[in-house]
Amino acid sequence: MSTKRLEKIYKLKKHPDNPRVIKDVKFKMLVNSIKEFPEMLEKRPLVVNKDLVVLGGNMRLRAAQDAGLKEIWIDVADWSKQKQNEFIIKDNASFGEWNHDDLANSWDLDDLNNWGIDLPPMFDDEATVEKEETKKCDCCGK
Repeated sequence: MSTKRLEKIYKLKKHPDNPRVIKDVKFKMLVNSIKEFPEMLEKRPLVVNKDLVVLGGNMRLRAAQDAGLKEIWIDVADWSKQKQNEFIIKDNASFGEWNHDDLANSWDLDDLNNWGIDLPPMFDDEATVEKEETKKCDCCGK
C-alpha cells in the first residue's frame, strides 16, 4: 500500500522543533528551483506523520508555499515519536561530501552554483582564470 499522495498545502503543519533553517539567498534559490522543476517534488515528497506534521521537508514546504503551489506530494510515516525524532535528524545529516575533482571536470560550475551547491573558494579562482583567458582585446579582437 502506497503512502505517497498529493495533499493540500494548507493542511500540512511545520514541525515545531525543526532544527534546520534556510535563509535569504538560499531560500530564494529553493523557491526558484521548485518553480523551475516542480516534478522533483513528486520524486522527493515531504515526509509527514499521520497528523500531517512535516518530519522531512520543512524548507521545501515553505518554498512551495512561496512558489504558489496549492498541493504538494507527501509520504505518510506511521512511526513512534522516537522514530520520528531519529528521522528528523538523520534526514538532515550530511554523511557524504562532494568529490570536487568530479564537480570541476564533469559539471558546469554555473549550474552547480544555481542549483545550490556551495563550492569552495578554489572554484572561484578557476572560474576567474577561465574568464580572464577568454577575454578579447576591445581594439583588435584577439
